[in-house]
Amino acid sequence: YALFGFVAIHEFDMLLRALESQVMVLINDVARVVHDEVYRWSLGDSGQCNKNLGAAFLMVFRIGDFSEVHDRKKRATDVVFNSSQKNRNPKLKKRRGSGSAGPGQRGSRRRPTITKFELGSNGTLQLSSLPGIQSFADRALLGLLKSYAGVHRDDNLLGWKKDFRLGAGVGAFSVQIIYGMDAGWAVEGAVGSEYKIDATYLSPHVNMASRMMSATKQYGVTILLSQAVEELLSKPARSQLRHLDTVYVKGSRVAQRIFTYDARSEGADFFLYDRPGDQADVDAEAYSTEIWKTDQDLIAMRQHVSEQFMDLFKRGVDLYLSGEWKTAIEVLKEADNNMIQSVIEEGYIETDVSEYGDRIFDPKSTDEEILRIRAQYGDGACSNLVRYMERRNGTPPSDWAGVRALMSK
Repeated sequence: YALFGFVAIHEFDMLLRALESQVMVLINDVARVVHDEVYRWSLGDSGQCNKNLGAAFLMVFRIGDFSEVHDRKKRATDVVFNSSQKNRNPKLKKRRGSGSAGPGQRGSRRRPTITKFELGSNGTLQLSSLPGIQSFADRALLGLLKSYAGVHRDDNLLGWKKDFRLGAGVGAFSVQIIYGMDAGWAVEGAVGSEYKIDATYLSPHVNMASRMMSATKQYGVTILLSQAVEELLSKPARSQLRHLDTVYVKGSRVAQRIFTYDARSEGADFFLYDRPGDQADVDAEAYSTEIWKTDQDLIAMRQHVSEQFMDLFKRGVDLYLSGEWKTAIEVLKEADNNMIQSVIEEGYIETDVSEYGDRIFDPKSTDEEILRIRAQYGDGACSNLVRYMERRNGTPPSDWAGVRALMSK
């Protein structure tokens, strides 16, 4: 059992064509940052890079095999049971009897069997009941988010901005990373022959993490988390997530909610919050759930998201899922404009948009520059949902049940 995270360099094909063999240097620059942060923030040595796939990396946060996980749960249950026995009122225990009565008789002290570590409908263990799983999952997500901040302040990666092949040497280019996460079981083992052997994980959950990563492009976000990951996170971590949609993924008829942690680099001065490696290690060791409200990297990457936007987006998604599409379209367009307005007013945009006036807030504009600015600084998820509904004339299918197929791989 593990959490699986796919990390990919966005627009890699363009980078490969532009840099040719030197793209390997860029890949290794990204790998160094991602590997460092994942290893630093994961619990113990649970976070490792399982595969380097050129444009992408598979990160595995290993919880344990079936017997390890089951034993851990059993030991925790034993501790709780024994503690409760020690704290029981001795007079009450005496009054109820010494435990010599037979099974089912009054006063009997039968110890309950370990049955609360239930199997899911598909025969897998319920990871959410594992002791310590929330901090484990939080730290896995933090490793990925911290790598995002690290990529945008690393001197080597910032140096690529000056490469003439990528941005005409004027700083127009920046390395962008996308992420996908899922949690569940996998078959762990070696695959290959006497000529080449690789350690690998074979699982639908690895595939799901890959699909989450690919779908970030569709929703215009940096990271997508499956419902399985969201359910493992602490309450403070979940409070920072945004429920984007409810979908069927290709090859499955199980509806699941998908979430994002909003993360942007535009206007975020991550270099101000850089920490030497030993200090960053101390920060990771001192993890608590307060980090979701106090960490400067996390605050900076979410600075473009206002409470008003979150309220509008949630309302729009609720309307969309309930089938009230015409109203949902209007609310989501309002949410999109709210984000654009916040970005402009707070100075998180480098482009001077004053010449466009209120036209910048017109979603029906056909001006190419306005469309570019809206796409870059608005909310990708709002635009995606609005397009989906407008292509169907704002009318849901007759069998709409608040879920749609997500066919991208």
